[in-house]
Amino acid sequence: MNDILRDIGIRLKNWRKEQHLTQADAAALLEMSLNFYGDIERGKCRLSIEKIVLAYEKLGIDPTYLLTGEQHPTVGFYDIIKDCPKDKVFDMEQIVRYASNLYRNDRKL
Repeated sequence: MNDILRDIGIRLKNWRKEQHLTQADAAALLEMSLNFYGDIERGKCRLSIEKIVLAYEKLGIDPTYLLTGEQHPTVGFYDIIKDCPKDKVFDMEQIVRYASNLYRNDRKL
C-alpha cells in the first residue's frame, strides 16, 4: 500500500509542477490543509474518494491516471474531423470551438 500512496503522491506532485502551482495552491483547490496535502505528495496519507473527484473537477486530473498512472490516449481535433465529409468540416470546427469554449467557461466557475 505504501508504494501505491507514494506513486499517487509523485503523480500529483508532477502534475502540480507542470501546472506551475505551489503546494499551497493545490491544497486550497482541493480544500485541505497544506500539511495534509504535503503528506499526500510524500505518500504518507491517502486521498479520499471525495478528494479524487474534487481533483478531477477542479484540477482536471484524470482519476485513472492519478490512481494507476495509466493515461488515456488524447484525441486531437484532426482525429475527430479526418473522416468528416468535406462540406461538413466547417460545421464540425464550429461545434468543437463551441464545446471548447463551454469547457473553459465551466472550469472558471
